[in-house]
Amino acid sequence: MVLIIAEKPSLGRNIAAGIGDFKRRDGYLESKDCLISWAFGHLFSLADIEHYNPRPDGQTKWSMENLPCLPNSFDYELRKEKGGQVDSGILKQFKVIETLCNRSDVDVIVNAGDADREGEIIVRNCIAHALKTPKTVKRLWLPDQTKETVEASFKDMKDDADYDNLANEGYARTYIDWLYGVNLTRYATLRTGTLLRVGRVIVPIVKAIYDRDMAIKNFVPEKYYSIASKEKTNGQVVDLQSKLRFNANQHGTAQAKCDEYNACEALVTDLKRKKDTLSCGKLYSLSKLQNVLGKKYKMSMAQSLEIVQKLYEEGYLTYPRTNSEYLATAEKGKVKKILENCQKLGYPVAFKDKKTIFDDSKIESHSAITPTYKIPDKNRLSEVEMQVYSTVFRRFVAVFCAEDCVVERVEMTVSVGQLEDFVLKGLTIKEKGWTKYDDSTQKDKILPDLQKGDRVCIDFKPLEKETTPPKHYTIETLNNYLKNPFREEKAAIDDTMGADDAEEYRAMLEGVELGTEATRTGIIDNARKSGYIQLKKDVYTILPDGIYMIESLSRLNINMDKFKTSEMGKALKRVFRNEIAIEDSVELAKNEIRQYFETKQVPIEEDTDTGFFGDVVGSCPLCGAEVKRGKYGYGCMGYKQGCNFRVNSYICGRSVSASNVRLLLESGRTSKIRGFVSKQGKSFDAYLKLSDGKCVFDFDDTLHN
Repeated sequence: MVLIIAEKPSLGRNIAAGIGDFKRRDGYLESKDCLISWAFGHLFSLADIEHYNPRPDGQTKWSMENLPCLPNSFDYELRKEKGGQVDSGILKQFKVIETLCNRSDVDVIVNAGDADREGEIIVRNCIAHALKTPKTVKRLWLPDQTKETVEASFKDMKDDADYDNLANEGYARTYIDWLYGVNLTRYATLRTGTLLRVGRVIVPIVKAIYDRDMAIKNFVPEKYYSIASKEKTNGQVVDLQSKLRFNANQHGTAQAKCDEYNACEALVTDLKRKKDTLSCGKLYSLSKLQNVLGKKYKMSMAQSLEIVQKLYEEGYLTYPRTNSEYLATAEKGKVKKILENCQKLGYPVAFKDKKTIFDDSKIESHSAITPTYKIPDKNRLSEVEMQVYSTVFRRFVAVFCAEDCVVERVEMTVSVGQLEDFVLKGLTIKEKGWTKYDDSTQKDKILPDLQKGDRVCIDFKPLEKETTPPKHYTIETLNNYLKNPFREEKAAIDDTMGADDAEEYRAMLEGVELGTEATRTGIIDNARKSGYIQLKKDVYTILPDGIYMIESLSRLNINMDKFKTSEMGKALKRVFRNEIAIEDSVELAKNEIRQYFETKQVPIEEDTDTGFFGDVVGSCPLCGAEVKRGKYGYGCMGYKQGCNFRVNSYICGRSVSASNVRLLLESGRTSKIRGFVSKQGKSFDAYLKLSDGKCVFDFDDTLHN
């Protein structure tokens, strides 16, 4: 008897439909020689800090007493509800799995988790906790959930041990993210008094949006002059934009240059016409699909992933959480059959055996998202489901379209005397080909109908312009940034078939990206739900809570930037390639986390440690009540009685340490504090002193002599 454990009930039902007749039981399906049960996603999660480092008083309230928590080994527990109790439905389903695993007639257990590192360990955890004596474990790997694929994959299962490297990467990621998440979230929250969700990936994502929005906010536009001519020749405008640029105070110089240009003769000195075929864009990875859906339909990443996942579970699309835009060479036969279906529907497609489509070197675990054998009834899909399916289907048809998109490329050089050559480029579509089916249709750019030697009318004028700030992140530009945070934004946007994407795939396979296709959408959505960022239409912006989080972490010297996150991502890929052990990658995280909990002795004048939320730093000079560290500063606890004494914890670009505030309250003056920054950006040193119950700057050194 074979027992198949699926990641979720819907997958269990699809597997049953693919391999035979099953009868419904309580928590599983049964046929004469096969059983199918399922998890509900993660049945198990890593135990919390109190499991490893219980507080002496038995309390579960967050405290520094059990931090940092760096276990030698990690333990899983059945997932608990917020109240700390195991969910009754999860407990019941695990008992079903446990009973089935240990049935005497079951001799083979099949891991049918989703075909990724997360799905691999979800079912492995179930088997590890349920199985009492060893049995053969196989792996059912499903690139899609159609009946044909389930049936074929079931006949060609490998040992689950063949996927150990994938599982090791999954466990390493889970342990590392737990270490960062539980330790630094608790630490930052206890320090600030505000829940800050600190994670290995969420922080650099929020920081990217924060940095961009601060750059926009602080941007100071500069005026300048360019020179251009937009005169008609033979009834058509010839747009000549000079590369020259003049400062705001150089209007006269710009005008003189215009006069110099206008005194010359402008001629078409070169004209090239060439027929060419325009290449289609590549098939979709998840992020590239989300880019298109966000741009065209203003669909959030969470919404688009939910729909793609549903279409996958219903058998209409292949596995969604893929980072590749290529197909595996082993899939050529399957693709030919899908193309036959497309031909029956009237689409002019033909099989193409090209490196730009089939390339094993650019596939990590999964091929690009494509349609499957199963074609949906349009009437059974909602409008947004049809938008998603149609986007994938049309790109597939475009890639394999038998009709070329034929264009005429025109390159015209207009020379203004010997002063400057203007190269104008145009493109005209002669035969639409694949552009009839793909939504990203290339638009015509038609140049004036001129011949070599023709004279061009010109009238150059100075144009006053202003430098523009960076643009807010969109779904597309944020996704491109996260796939390779060290690549220039302009280069990341190129999505043409002929583009050299070697750098992008090298970065992906090395683990440079922030998050993965499987996790990125959920992390960004968590940042939205936490109130750190917002998404309007397809534009991301930072929110006040996001600003507070990033600036608080900066003051706490918690540096979760793209460099550290990428280094950890690279370590995970090294685990996947079996170059290092799980323990080696985990130790890297532990070493970094330890640094945040080390006590550092620094001179009081350089101290920036503001202590912990709620720390008592002294007595109020006005009313004698306690002064405690709050969210934004040190405040008197007599505020309810009307006392408004407070000292900000951050003044002129610098944290004011708790030790200096204690000194201020005891003696009326701090030590000399180094590193304040003026509004003009200049650094200065100063004392803080009490004056009429207020904290003010003091620059008098004689009092300390």
